[in-house]
Amino acid sequence: MLSLYFFIDPSATAFFPKCPFLSFTGIYCPGCGSQRAIHHILQGQIITGIRHNYMFLLVTVVLGYQAVIFVITKFGTKTYNNLLHKSKMTNTILVLVILFWILRNIPYFPFTELAP
Repeated sequence: MLSLYFFIDPSATAFFPKCPFLSFTGIYCPGCGSQRAIHHILQGQIITGIRHNYMFLLVTVVLGYQAVIFVITKFGTKTYNNLLHKSKMTNTILVLVILFWILRNIPYFPFTELAP
């Protein structure tokens, strides 16, 4: 699947699906711009990719943390508690996503920088 995003630019073709939430409401969802972000990141254009969807920073940190905890727990001798499985962390991430969702739809600078 990633090879499709590497070779095909989602903004230059209708091959990839459009965001249904944006199509129906005209409002950007937290995931809007993710396909373009993946394409640019795979092309080595990290900053351009992140600018399409800043949530990729949070996703990268969360997935990286999950991977490290998994490897340490699986292959190490000590078991670590996953902080992401705590309700406070889950609620914090939820608040960040909702806040991002709201702020990226405000049509005034600097919030327009959050739009894809």
